[in-house]
Amino acid sequence: MRADLVPDDLWERVAPLLPPAPERRHRHPGRLRVPDRAALTGVMYVLRTGVAWRDVPAETVGCSGVTAWRRLRDWTEAGVWPRLHAALLTELRRADLLDLEHCAVDGSHVRALKGGITSAPRQSTAPVPAPSTTS
Repeated sequence: MRADLVPDDLWERVAPLLPPAPERRHRHPGRLRVPDRAALTGVMYVLRTGVAWRDVPAETVGCSGVTAWRRLRDWTEAGVWPRLHAALLTELRRADLLDLEHCAVDGSHVRALKGGITSAPRQSTAPVPAPSTTS
């Protein structure tokens, strides 16, 4: 597994936020679950390199791209990323390293109303009205 993709300090922040692994069945337990750190390494590999999930080298990363993708999906549904974001912001505030003097907001954090609320009629964006097809 590539340790440089998930250094110890990052893992120490993320690990407590991850949901617990489901219990294994006793009669037909199936394969052993890939460790969460290996799955996070797979996710980081895709983010850093931009490769497709199917092209993740399982030997290097420690899990297949499909496994990393499924774990990312599960963690997203469990709300891991907003909690990690809040924890990192709290840590930056405590260290007095958070400067909101210059900041940006993108659409992933702010609800965008479809078309906005307006009482004015919408004007056409066409350069010339279309000719009538009825004569």
